[in-house]
Amino acid sequence: MRGTSLISLFSLSRHRILHSQCRFFNSSASEPSSNKLFIGGLSWSVDEKSLKDAFSSFGDVTEVRIVYDKDSGRARGFGFVIFTNEDDAKSAKDAMDGKALLGRPLRINFALEKARGGPVVVPRFSDNGRFNRH
Repeated sequence: MRGTSLISLFSLSRHRILHSQCRFFNSSASEPSSNKLFIGGLSWSVDEKSLKDAFSSFGDVTEVRIVYDKDSGRARGFGFVIFTNEDDAKSAKDAMDGKALLGRPLRINFALEKARGGPVVVPRFSDNGRFNRH
């Protein structure tokens, strides 16, 4: 019983840390400007053509990419749509976020640039369950 409550406490602490990190990244009053949108909640049946068709009414779409699992080859349920300018991307985000595409509601955010080659900071827990960065 004691092990179970310790695991629950650890999970709760981890959830609070992850939740607070999410709030930290989303806490700015203005969203970052970008012409690249992250599209989450994609149906398994969505392909690049149908995704481009859904977003091309908002402006010139230069690239559409759906992310696939390396091992299984199945879509992972998210992708990216890149517009020629930021205003078109913002219009598409505002209009399509939460709307259904092939039966699934989309979650749309401006894509964050992936840092390559930089150090990776892994959160660690001390003995008392507090979050430390080493």
